[in-house]
Amino acid sequence: MNQAFGLGNMWAQGDAVTRIVAIILLIMSITSWVIILTKALSLYKTKKIAREVECFWHAPAFDVALSQMSPDNNPYGDLAKSAQEAMKHHNQQSGARGELHQTISSSDWLTRCLKVSIDKSVGQLQHGLTFLASTGATAPFIGLFGTVWGIYHALIGIGSAGTASIDQVAGPIGEALIMTALGLAVAIPAVLAYNAISRTNKVLIAELNRFGNDLYAFFITGARVGQSEQSK
Repeated sequence: MNQAFGLGNMWAQGDAVTRIVAIILLIMSITSWVIILTKALSLYKTKKIAREVECFWHAPAFDVALSQMSPDNNPYGDLAKSAQEAMKHHNQQSGARGELHQTISSSDWLTRCLKVSIDKSVGQLQHGLTFLASTGATAPFIGLFGTVWGIYHALIGIGSAGTASIDQVAGPIGEALIMTALGLAVAIPAVLAYNAISRTNKVLIAELNRFGNDLYAFFITGARVGQSEQSK
């Protein structure tokens, strides 16, 4: 048997549909791995930044605490800056416009600003997850479509030849089945990464909400949650 089999032969012998399916799977795979590696690096940096939160509360002043936090891609720092700017804005406007002070209390205004900042951070954490979920859900079926089309194409060729020996059937059918394997190879990493990133995001979002609650307590009462009990 001198005929070569494999991905190269499948590409050479395949028609436009087979090649388009292969290109789509390749693009989905490359994009998925770019998202996976980018998110993994980003989450690693964010988890390292999370260790700075406790040091944040031991700083002598709020401005000093902000200056000690990492400046780039820091959701905790962004949240603290939003809280500080929200209180400054409210204090300035409440003296100039009595309507704002009467309409929106400092507590409500701070809550809204903290929520906006947290929602922004959550959006950044979840960026790319939709593509991973879509890839995990659709890649196997795209590969299966390529398999069905490849088998159909192979059977047409065998029917035109007029013979159906094992050598003529095994090669084309085996190459068509490679498309199913490629679809699974694209989908499985995307699904595993989606689950892992989503689980890590839930932990980080919970920590962000906890930090936001401490910021709220600090600006409203002058002490973070639990600080008064710890000082006793």
